[in-house]
This record gives sequence, C-alpha cells and structure tokens, in this order.
Amino acid sequence: MSNPDLSRFSINQMTVKQLSLPELVDACRDLGVVNVGLWREPVREHGLEATAKLVRDAGLTVTTLCRGGFLTAIDPEARTAALADNRRAVDEAAALGTDTLVLVSGGLPPGSKDLRAARERIADALAELGPYAEDHGVRLAIEPLHPMYASDRCVVSTLAQALDLAERFPAHQVGVTVDTYHIWWDDQAPAQIARAGAGGRIHSFQLADWTTPLPEGVLTGRGQIGDGAIDMREWRGYVEAAGYTAPIEVELFNDVLWSRDGHEVLAETAARFVEHVDR
Repeated sequence: MSNPDLSRFSINQMTVKQLSLPELVDACRDLGVVNVGLWREPVREHGLEATAKLVRDAGLTVTTLCRGGFLTAIDPEARTAALADNRRAVDEAAALGTDTLVLVSGGLPPGSKDLRAARERIADALAELGPYAEDHGVRLAIEPLHPMYASDRCVVSTLAQALDLAERFPAHQVGVTVDTYHIWWDDQAPAQIARAGAGGRIHSFQLADWTTPLPEGVLTGRGQIGDGAIDMREWRGYVEAAGYTAPIEVELFNDVLWSRDGHEVLAETAARFVEHVDR
C-alpha cells in the first residue's frame, strides 16, 4: 500500500502539545508530515532562532504562527503593551519563515459591554500593525471565534465581522482564518468564504470537529476529525471553490488527546485527515 499524500496536511502544534519541538519535528519526519503550525509560547521556550533552524533543517514549512491579537483594551498602557507584543509576534513569524500570523482579537475589557467599540479598537490597532506586518512579509489573519467566546476571548464571532474589519486594509496586510470549529453553525459562512476568496483574504484554513457535551471551561472541547458533527469535505469544498490551495491545518484543543502518546495522536490525525478531508 502506498503512503498517503499529506502534502496539504499541516499539524498545528497545539494538537500534540505534549510533544517538545524536537519530538514534534521527529514525529513529522517519521510520518511524512511536511507542514506545521507553531505557537509562540513553545517556540519561545525552545528559542526562536533554535526553532527556526530546527524546522528549516527538517525541511518543514511553517504554515502559521499562533497567535497575535488581544487588541480590545481601553487602558492606554495596556493598548501600548498589546501593540508591542503583536509587533514581536510579527518579528517571530518572519524569523520562522511563515507569512501568516493568526490573530485572536480579544474579548470585552473589564467593565465594558460595548462590542462595537471593542471591534473599532481592533481596527485602530490593525491600522498600525498592518503596515508593520507588510514590511516584514507577514499577513495578519483575523480568526473569528464561536460566539461563546465573545465576552472573554474574541468579540469577532463571524466571518462577516472578520471581513468587515479586514476589508478596511489591503488583502496582503489583513485577511481571515477560516476555522470549521468556530463557523460551522453559521449558514452565512459559505457565502462569506466566497467573499473572502474573491478578495484574496483566506490566509489560513483550520479544522477541528464539534463534539458534545463540551467540557467545563469549553476551551478544550475541539473534537478529533471525524468524531463530531462537521462535514469536513463540505468545508474544504467551500474554501477551495473560493481559490484556497494552501495547506490545511488541524488544530485541536483536547485533554484526552493530550493525555495520549503524541506520536500516536499525530499519526491518527494524519489518517483522519486522509479519511475525512482529502478526496
């Protein structure tokens, strides 16, 4: 039996966060995985330059860096700190050789109930960060998160909201991340994917399945591909009809997966990708 074609598959580091960076690289090499999405915290722990060399020497393509964002603060000092951190994130993405920094926009600041004003502060921040990212060869990808995260994590809940922000700026500066976990419920999402594609703004495509009941805290509820309610081939069809041809990341936050052997989980995830996503 021939080896499956994993050229479009990217493993997001969070899916197998129990693996150190060297272990992740070794597992990718063993399984024929050629794309990875990285997270800033483990990269920082291993060392930025050391990580860049590690993935480069292994022939891995870094598809995205997660994450920037959290741009909704009202307090001037907090806003200044957030902008500085996002500039650092852009620098890190450039050093790792990826052209895409995923942004989680941030929730409501303490004491505020004004979603519109929070979204406007995101736009204000993007006006500063977009040109900086462009100068470093990096695109900002706004990721809408499921509405259950609107208060504490992300006031951008739909692709339409993300595009309303992104379209204020050139597409090579600001686009969107399409993540099945966060938008599968939205009957307007397919049309918004087409809108994003027409503008050249689909900068990243991520997969996770929706399984219930959600765990307490809901952050670690992303299901393994094929275990839940989402038709992955259908969503791949939407983004490809919109012109997306880049790698597809699987990004899972799941305590059960994290408790298992990471090499096993990566092998299972690649197999699920072939079974449920690939054609």
